Amino acid sequence: MLHSRRVVPVSSFLNELEISLATFKRDLEYLRDRMNMPIEWDRNAGGYRYAIDHSGARSSALPGLWFNSSEIHALLTMQHLLASLGNGLLGNHIAPLQTRLKALLGSAEYRAEEIETRIKLAPANRRILPLHSFETVATATLQRKQLQITHLNRQTGQEYTRTISPQQLLYYRDNWYVDAWCHLREDVRSFSIDAIRCARMMEVSAIELSQQDLKEHLEKGYGIFSGSGINWARLRFTPERARWVSTEQWHPEQRSGFEKDGNYFLEIPYSDPRELLMDILRHGPEVKVIAPATLREAVQKMLESALAQYIT
Repeated sequence: MLHSRRVVPVSSFLNELEISLATFKRDLEYLRDRMNMPIEWDRNAGGYRYAIDHSGARSSALPGLWFNSSEIHALLTMQHLLASLGNGLLGNHIAPLQTRLKALLGSAEYRAEEIETRIKLAPANRRILPLHSFETVATATLQRKQLQITHLNRQTGQEYTRTISPQQLLYYRDNWYVDAWCHLREDVRSFSIDAIRCARMMEVSAIELSQQDLKEHLEKGYGIFSGSGINWARLRFTPERARWVSTEQWHPEQRSGFEKDGNYFLEIPYSDPRELLMDILRHGPEVKVIAPATLREAVQKMLESALAQYIT
């Protein structure tokens, strides 16, 4: 009624909806307080209407009867992240945010409690995050200050001290990273925040990279690891595995398709093969690296090393 008419008198609500004045007041309060609908009383026109925003347009739309998959994932992810924050910097603000999210979830056809019970998010391989390091890294990133960090290199087991200019925080595959300019390597690097043993914010201003340069450097290759050179991996999946992989996006610029024999090929750009190798290996014998030769050899060596542990 509010969308289809400019102003709606109270009598119209009561008569057409066949409700009492008390019910109307309760519904109005729910729409305003729980669903944040900008409904206001127009004294001159003698009725209720949507508020006029600065552009002259009337706000706003009610939520639909159901959320699509990306919306429900986003809402539940936010709820999960808030619940896992603990007593950090945002401790005093978490409860109101959770209340708002719960109200939004409950504004659909189903109660929020029902959605929380019936739809679950299961984070995979989430690592424990040291709160102090995260706070320091986040503060330096927002205040645009350089950081001195002691970082554990999990490949070598060695700890290294680096001076970095943090550019942005990234939540990727259920873990936090900081994308930064490494002053030692003079290049962009991604550091796992959970592997930062010590972080100290410096008074020196951080080197600033443009968002375009950062995007081109970090998103041109596959996975979290960046690099200067780009190679293209060509993978071939069996018809059976293709039923899953053909619906997946490994990279925005990937090339893919089915071959005559039912096999599925996937071509993706990468600069550092570490994450790509792990994703290839999880498909076992149902994927084959066609090119380049260096990637084929790397997969072969890892498979041989794994097999050697089972040969006595």
